[in-house]
Amino acid sequence: MNHSHDSQLAEQIRNGQTILGIEMGSTRIKAVLTGVDSRPIATGNFGWENSQENGVWTYSLDEMWQGIQSCFAELQNQVEALTGLRIQKLKSLGVSGMMHGYLVFDAEDHLLTPFRTWRNTFTAEASKELTDCFQYPIPQRWSIAHLYQAMLKQEPHVPYIAHITTLAGYVHWKLTGQQVLGIGEASGMFPIDLQTQQYNREHMNLFDRKVLDAGLSWTLNEILPQVRQAGDLAGELTEQGAALLDPTGTLAAGNPLCPPEGDAGTGMVATNSVDLCMGNVSAGTSVFAMLVLEKELSRAHPEIDLVTTPDGKLVGMAHSNNCSSDIDAWIKLFAEATQALGMDLSPTDLYNKLLPTALQGDADCGGLLSYGYLSGEHITGFEEGRPLMTRSPDSTFSLANFMRMHLFTALCAMRTGLDVLLKEEGAKIKAIRGHGGFFKTPEVGQRIMAAATGAPVSLLESSGEGGAWGMALLAGFAVRENRTETLPDFLHKVFEGRMSEPLAPNPEDVAGFESYFKRYHQGLDIEQAAIDALR
Repeated sequence: MNHSHDSQLAEQIRNGQTILGIEMGSTRIKAVLTGVDSRPIATGNFGWENSQENGVWTYSLDEMWQGIQSCFAELQNQVEALTGLRIQKLKSLGVSGMMHGYLVFDAEDHLLTPFRTWRNTFTAEASKELTDCFQYPIPQRWSIAHLYQAMLKQEPHVPYIAHITTLAGYVHWKLTGQQVLGIGEASGMFPIDLQTQQYNREHMNLFDRKVLDAGLSWTLNEILPQVRQAGDLAGELTEQGAALLDPTGTLAAGNPLCPPEGDAGTGMVATNSVDLCMGNVSAGTSVFAMLVLEKELSRAHPEIDLVTTPDGKLVGMAHSNNCSSDIDAWIKLFAEATQALGMDLSPTDLYNKLLPTALQGDADCGGLLSYGYLSGEHITGFEEGRPLMTRSPDSTFSLANFMRMHLFTALCAMRTGLDVLLKEEGAKIKAIRGHGGFFKTPEVGQRIMAAATGAPVSLLESSGEGGAWGMALLAGFAVRENRTETLPDFLHKVFEGRMSEPLAPNPEDVAGFESYFKRYHQGLDIEQAAIDALR
């Protein structure tokens, strides 16, 4: 970095103008420090893994604090190397994390049971009962499903619950003393009423009857964190909180925090997709599409999860377990083939050479069909998977069609979920922001995604720094000078010149995808037969 940048940066550090975002993701904890232009100045990373203990997926909270401190120390060192200064004051900060899960405490603030993550799938009974009771989808990973399952099993800790929160809510509470959540994070604990922008009162009353019937003395109102919107302030760093972030004592207390958010919300912010009818698609090992909806859905759909944006708009989410894993497996096979022929091509070379052939294939993949189901796929009704590829004798079996088929099929389960929103509920997509490994090869992923969704697709010039950067943007929005500025307006300024030109869907590609999609649904019995036969 040049000297003038360093002196500007030093001034921002000295005057406490930088902003900090921290995210506890599923494989790493990340911290991002941004300057007055919202661009990252320094980052800190810490790898961590969940572990299964007594049949429960969990993370160690001690390890989490170690990770947060390690990330902050890394930021301090980077800032000191650039400016000769260490961070004492911040303009604002915020924390986000994996949504849902279960963290419950008693009146003395003791953790009553190890943290139960969103990955646990032992809440099927609670999920079904609450979905039927509320007539609103309550996925297994939601905090309320975990709580109700513990009630159904009459777990001994349940009578002692004084408050329940998420990972981000817990860290925020330890930093500020405040029991609050941003609305997006809260919407993954318990349904939100879009009118009041608070928990749904009718659903709370229905749940409280169950609490009463179970002979428990608390109510949901007493134990759930309070709901806050993006742009609100949600407390400030206490002396204890500052020492938790920075045990060296350099960071001062008193810095303001924005409400803690979930990783779905920070993902929407980091891709500038919080406007009505905007979608964002994260496509890699799995794929999920999120669409900001104009109105409530007419009924509960098992294929669709509902959450909200950080500024309280309804979002429909279609999540598919399988996306690029089968493509990766075939590329690995091609790598072995090229080695056997005496060539040495890296996986990146192979992706960059093979995937673009898909754009030369027949629009509908020439009659080929595959299912990349390494695991089950709830949207199409499969509890397990068998990757397979099939064709009829008169199909056009070419490399271009083969590659195109794999890219098309990777998006078919997600598209099945999206169709619930688009066809059954009449939702609209103006544009899609794409991110993830599916888009790495220039133009290919973008064109296939546009074909699958029928919407223009743009990518971030760089994927930014992901959710931690999204959290820093929300922290910046909470201390914006113009208090009437909306979150979409604030983000449009941040992202000006940072998105690629949108790629509009090609009508031939769209027609080809529709034809392939029909074949995919007609062939689901083949996938079922493979599961039955290959035990």
